Amino acid sequence: MAHPWHGIPIGDQAPEVVNAFIEMTPTDSVKYEIDKETGFLKVDRPQKFSNIVPALYGFIPQTYCAEEVAGYCMEKSGLTNIVGDGDPLDICVLTERNIASGYILVPAIPIGGLRMIDGGEADDKIIAILKGDEVFHHWKSLDECPDSLIDRLRHYFLTYKQIPGEKTSKYIEITNMYGVEEANEVIRRSRDDYKEHFE
Repeated sequence: MAHPWHGIPIGDQAPEVVNAFIEMTPTDSVKYEIDKETGFLKVDRPQKFSNIVPALYGFIPQTYCAEEVAGYCMEKSGLTNIVGDGDPLDICVLTERNIASGYILVPAIPIGGLRMIDGGEADDKIIAILKGDEVFHHWKSLDECPDSLIDRLRHYFLTYKQIPGEKTSKYIEITNMYGVEEANEVIRRSRDDYKEHFE
């Protein structure tokens, strides 16, 4: 079986359409992530609260967040001393279908992203639509998504590492949301970082 990160292509139409490897679904109460060495899905940690990821969540194969992604983050946010988080690029895939099982590959159309900084590391979250989704296919940008959905995504990522008893995370911030063009540029730069470090 191909390694989900290194053995699966990003997709011939990237960055407009990408393959997304799904690690978690909205039914998961445990945070899963890929084990970089073996390619197996592993338990990262149980969720500390009852919040669940409000979309399919995983990463884009053959991407990496290092110098290029960090540089773009600093350019767009005005922050300094940001580094890449050393992981493949994260992606949330919106669909009206109930997909209850992870460890799957889905075609996704990026419509924007959240510029997240986690402990001084660029940790962008690309937001995409499942290709062919009958309900959400008309959304071409985050501006067309309901505020309530964006609020749920923002809340999840701002609190998913929160320690019980803390009001907010001290380390995570979302500086802004961005549209399709920036999302595609983040994907391109993550590809450049991957090629620099792994090819």
